[in-house]
Order: sequence, then structure tokens, then C-alpha cells
Amino acid sequence: MVTPAPAIPYRVASRRAVTLAGLTGAEDSWQVWPHLVTDGSPDAVRAEVAIAGLRGRGGAEFPVVQKWEAVRGPAPRFVVANGDEGDPGSFCDRLLLESDPHRVLEGLALAGFAVGANRGVVFVRSEYPVAVGRMQAAVEAARAAGHFGAGVHGSSVDFDVEIVEGAGSYVAGEETALLHALQGFRGSVRPRPPYPTEYGLAGQPTVVNNVETLAAVPWVLRHGGTAYAQLGTPIETGTKLVCLSQRFRNPGVYEVEFGVPLRYLVETLGGGLKPGYRLRALQVGGPLGGFLSPDDLDVPLLAEALAEAGVALGHGSLVAIDDGITARELLRHVWSFAAAESCGACTPCRVGTRRGRELAACFPTSSEKVLSQQEKLLDVMSTGSLCAFGRGVPGSVRSLLRVYRDELLAGER
Repeated sequence: MVTPAPAIPYRVASRRAVTLAGLTGAEDSWQVWPHLVTDGSPDAVRAEVAIAGLRGRGGAEFPVVQKWEAVRGPAPRFVVANGDEGDPGSFCDRLLLESDPHRVLEGLALAGFAVGANRGVVFVRSEYPVAVGRMQAAVEAARAAGHFGAGVHGSSVDFDVEIVEGAGSYVAGEETALLHALQGFRGSVRPRPPYPTEYGLAGQPTVVNNVETLAAVPWVLRHGGTAYAQLGTPIETGTKLVCLSQRFRNPGVYEVEFGVPLRYLVETLGGGLKPGYRLRALQVGGPLGGFLSPDDLDVPLLAEALAEAGVALGHGSLVAIDDGITARELLRHVWSFAAAESCGACTPCRVGTRRGRELAACFPTSSEKVLSQQEKLLDVMSTGSLCAFGRGVPGSVRSLLRVYRDELLAGER
């Protein structure tokens, strides 16, 4: 028997509960699907999501409707829920998969309807065994309620879902690697094009959406794209789930609107760090996101603003790095993680991450020389790597160097 992990605290800190609407009791699942599948149209669904301005919440921030409209090719078509939440410090997908699985399934069904798919797959990381069980139970309950199967709710639509457990690969969160893993292959990336929307699962047109993205779709279609677009900012609409790590006084998942300052998340919602710790750096967006100093907390939660500050929003995790962690330890950790998780499909990433780990071990000896060699390595990785993993590591390392450069040059603190 699987022992459940501790419950995840959560709170809605936006004007409306959207992604967490089911968890807060604001609304039940399966209020949209039965009506749309019988009386709606795929065009109308896509139009409403376009008005909402909904973007992918897995890190790429790609407009959802553009991905849906990019589906090309004959049936069968597939929709895949990406629940391979690999970023250390991120646990919002786990919260949704374990505690509101029906909302995820309804979002997946609506995505399938929008793109003409008749089969959905939910890919759950192996480290979430409780989520796997609860998602499977939710699928069975949805079938029993008539939400899945042949001729759903008396319509001409056939749609069914299966749950697939991952194999522990961080890179399998990348959509082409995820599709490889779904077919029983090693979770490694492949060149694009062709994109999954043309050549995906079993060689058929496939849409891959993150779990958090799908959980927002039922709210958008129930309340309207305009209502969703009124949340957040005109450029980045809606809400985002943000995870605060255990070093904060108030760790957990928070639903906030785009545009709020990081300082509000760190100091007001998070309550600052627990007694005995001082914030030295903030890791944003997981291993590929990057690091900010405490002086950078007035940056708003917006992908463009964060990119200008040298970090990526990623999946929305905020990990507090306290002053008990040395710069050298942190740099070695970042490179070790990159070397361990590289899928090895391309030389710049496979060799580059291992070389980076070797260089990080050289500090504090010849620090200036090591930094120069490391910069050349980062240039090669950022331009030559096959996927976002290899291209993302350089940004993360460079942001760390900006925050900790003086300490690295001075050796141990």
C-alpha cells in the first residue's frame, strides 16, 4: 500500500479561483463537458480559449489555441496531459492530480473535442504513485458517469482516456521525449519539425498540454474567455499556480494573477523565510529557470519581465536559497543535476553538462580562468543543444553567476 505524502497547503490569492476552483468548492467538475459535447462546436471552444488568451503553464507559455489550431493530419488524433512535473520545488501538478483529478480529465476531454481527438492520455511521473491511483479511479468513475466511451452523452463523439505512469526521467517533461516514453521508448528528445501536432503519438497528430493548463479550460468555457482575460494583465492574462518551498514560513501552492511582484509572493504570501534563515537568492522556475538576488524581488510575475531579469518563469516554483548554502555548493549542484538529467541525445548537452560539472569542481582555484572557460561552454550549449533542456542550462548558470560572482571569485564565503 502506498503511503500518501503530506497534504499540500493551497490558497487562492487572486480575485477569482480558476485552476483551484474545484479544490476551494467554488464549482464542481463536469459542468461544461456534457453540454458542449452535445450542443457545442470545436470552433466555438477554440474561439473562447483564444479570447481568454490562455497560455501553456508548463513553462513555454505558448498560446494554447495556436497549438490546438496547428493540428494537422487525419484521425486518429490524440491529446496528452503532461503530468511529468520534474522541477524540484514544483508540486502544483501533484496537487491537481491527487486532489482534483476530475477537473484535469474534463479539461483533457474539452481539449480533445477542440482538436477532433478521440483518445486522451494522462502521463503521470512515477514519483507520484498516489496521483496515478487517483487518476485511474477518476477515469473509471468518468466512464461510469457516461463522460467517456462511445457516443458520449448521446453525441456522435467517441472519447476515452488512459493513465500512463512515467519512468523517472526529468527530460521526459519535454513533449517529444514524453511521447517517446508513452510508446515504451527511452525518454529522449527528437528534432522538430515535424511537431507533435503533425507527427506525434503513434505517428498521428497529437496535442500535449500541461496538467495546470488543462485544469483552467473548464473555467474558461463556463465563465467565458472575456472573464478570464480580465484577470492578470492585458499581455499575460489569467492566473498562475506558484509553489513556495519549505524554507518559507508559509510554503504551499498559491493561485495568483499575472503581474504581481515577486516580493508579494515571497514576503506577503510566503511570510519570508523561517526563523534562523536569511534569503540569499531566489530560484525561479526550477533548474532551468534561474536565480535572482533579494534586490530583484520587485520584478513582476510576467514571463517577459522575468526574462529581462535573466530568469524563466518555468512551471512557477519559487525556491528560497538561504545564506547557509555556499556559492560553490550551489554551482556544483546545478551542474550535477544537469549532467545527471541530460538525455544524451545531442553532444553539446551530453558532453557540455559533464564538462560544466568538472569546471564547477575547480572553484576556488583559478576562479577567473574557470569562469572564462565556463562562459565559452555555455555559448556552445545555448546555440547547439537540441532541446530546451540543453539550451536552458546556460541561462540558469549565468543567472547564478550574476548573483554569486563575487563569492565565487573570492572562493569560499
